[in-house]
Amino acid sequence: MLEQLSAVVGQSHVLTDEASCVLYAQDVYTKSLPALAVVQPADTRELAEIVAAITGAGNAVIARGGGMSYTSGYVPSEEGSVIVDTQRMNQVLEINERDMYVTVQAGCSWKDLGAALQGTGLRTPFWGTLSGIHATVGGGASQNSIFWGSGRHGTAADSIVSLDVVLADGTVVSTGANAAAGASPFFRHYGPDLTGLFCCDTGALGIKATVTMRLVPELDHRESLSFDFADYSCLIAVMSEISRRGIADECFAFDPHLQTVRMQRESLMNDVKKFAGVLKHAGSLVGALKDGAKVAIAGRGFMKDVQYSLHIMIEERVAEAAKSGAAEVREICHAHGGVEIENSIPKILRANPFMPLNNMVGPNGERWVPVHTILPHSKADQAMNQVLALFEKHDALMEQHGIGYGILLATIANNGFVIEPVFFSPDELNEIHRATVEDSVLKKMSGFAANLDVREAVGEIRRQLIDVFQSAGGVHMQIGKSYPYRSSLRPESWRIIETLKQSLDPDSRMNPGSLGLD
Repeated sequence: MLEQLSAVVGQSHVLTDEASCVLYAQDVYTKSLPALAVVQPADTRELAEIVAAITGAGNAVIARGGGMSYTSGYVPSEEGSVIVDTQRMNQVLEINERDMYVTVQAGCSWKDLGAALQGTGLRTPFWGTLSGIHATVGGGASQNSIFWGSGRHGTAADSIVSLDVVLADGTVVSTGANAAAGASPFFRHYGPDLTGLFCCDTGALGIKATVTMRLVPELDHRESLSFDFADYSCLIAVMSEISRRGIADECFAFDPHLQTVRMQRESLMNDVKKFAGVLKHAGSLVGALKDGAKVAIAGRGFMKDVQYSLHIMIEERVAEAAKSGAAEVREICHAHGGVEIENSIPKILRANPFMPLNNMVGPNGERWVPVHTILPHSKADQAMNQVLALFEKHDALMEQHGIGYGILLATIANNGFVIEPVFFSPDELNEIHRATVEDSVLKKMSGFAANLDVREAVGEIRRQLIDVFQSAGGVHMQIGKSYPYRSSLRPESWRIIETLKQSLDPDSRMNPGSLGLD
């Protein structure tokens, strides 16, 4: 089989050395079985041929994008698994400004997609994750993801109109309008939604080869706002109201623990780089000086006494609309006791959307891992109560092991509310951390030795949080092999998933274990 793979992609793109087989088989949270080999195709034809060769030999095949997920989605569950590294498939294939779509190979990063669209006046509705310097468009299709544009346009999957997918036997399937002979990938819904079928499956049904997304005009008039809230109930009420009204492109918040960690781990040099980004995106010399001065004067001290911080980004066609949206946000926040603070965080983030991923470790080299849920607005407050109660229950255990935590809150379009607790634990870093975090940052960290007791404590609290989310009626992105998808579904729904898997992958060679599929 390895000879077959080498014949397709070239020997240099079939990696069998121990270091590669260990690195590519681990995610940000899980390190388990190494891969048998890592294969790096360059296009759809090569991808189809290698998938057929791998499954034909009886081995499991697992797709990997930028490697920034944390739910064991591409971590092998059996010996002899072959990892398909899609990062050579990184080309932007077509920018169609007339029909308003862009097609990329699945291994294209969100940062590279944005760079390709620069100067066109267009972008995709959802345009990337905070990890977009590495995270890929294909990974977003397989796992689903949020952040840039999510407050108004929803998740990554909501912006996708068409896919080319390689099935277990090497067949290439096109979805959306592109499934019709002589058509193009300009529209998603042509009969049953085949595009949706292959989204969010973590590669259990097929491996994404190309992804087509809608284009929308890039909006030049922007407003950024930040507020401090004394308690989370008022914060959640405000975020839900802003979400329901569809005002913000991004709407997110930090609890006191998470914002303390964020402020601790930012170096002065990074602050200077981000400051330069703010100046570059201010739009005029006067605006640059004004915005830059505000950020510089605020420094980091402005967050010292802040409790729950809310950050809003608004983008509109005309300045009056952006200012009107900002006024509406201020009215909502003030009515719920919010106090406006310096808007350095949203300004710096928007000016530097795809920063180096140094935030995947804590200030002293702690291991970082999130867990999340998506809820309807009506259930967010009660779920937050349960999350904090669980942390309080385990307070002694976390203090004993030096485990820290924080909570990120965010909204998705006008109907989704995200609660994402994040752990920082004194445990050793793996190969993926050392391959991703900048050397200059790692050198300043003392780091920690392997600590299995800490690891087990984090794992147990994380599992209990997932139980809380399930009982609250929450759902998840990045289902992978961590969230209980199978047990959460009604039997009638699960039978459809099983039937699809049996039809498309009868020998279960496509990422076995993902979605709870054997």
